[in-house]
Amino acid sequence: MKNETIKLVLVDDEQLILEGIKMLLSAQTNISVDYSTTSGNQILEHLENLEADNSPDILMTDVQMEPMDGFQLVEILKKKYPELKLIILSSHYKSSVLGYMVKLGVSAFLPKNSSKATFIEAIEAVHKNGMFFTKEDHEMLLTYMNTPSRKKSLFDNEETLSNREIDVVKLICEEKTNQEIADILFLSPRTVESHRQKILDKIGAKNTVGIVIYAVINNIHTVPIKL
Repeated sequence: MKNETIKLVLVDDEQLILEGIKMLLSAQTNISVDYSTTSGNQILEHLENLEADNSPDILMTDVQMEPMDGFQLVEILKKKYPELKLIILSSHYKSSVLGYMVKLGVSAFLPKNSSKATFIEAIEAVHKNGMFFTKEDHEMLLTYMNTPSRKKSLFDNEETLSNREIDVVKLICEEKTNQEIADILFLSPRTVESHRQKILDKIGAKNTVGIVIYAVINNIHTVPIKL
């Protein structure tokens, strides 16, 4: 199998940060920075004008921007492009927005002072697994998991999943397609899609990444942790 190029787009209101990230990734043959902008509105316009087969795999955005901040941008992106994987860049530690990541299905948070190796590892992990967790991230998730009131607040309308729905969740976490899940569970793809939608409705997640994070929090699935 040939190596797939990861298509990345960047949003940060500091031009120097954009140039720095592009330079940092310039030697990576498996990562292509296809577009960068200082404006949330401009990235939305760019995405709207793209052909479907040119859509980016990952969007990396700053949080503190004006007039549209990163959180506002993420909310719009998750409604319009639910399968677009998002990485949040932040100058501040991310514990205060972990719940936000879980609710909206953001794939990773990266401090702006991260090393080149961490940047590359995070992008590759998000592309492959849908998320990137450090040891500190995992410890925060465990804290949420061990605090029932906070854990419950992460997902709206959380209901108990049936055994069949849990089977589907496990296979979604393994990145199986609807057809592959259908073949494994001896179901029709239409039934699998119905299960997927019911799971989203029950746990209040917005997309597949939200399902995976829910599964991690509830010990249904484990992901590789950067130690």
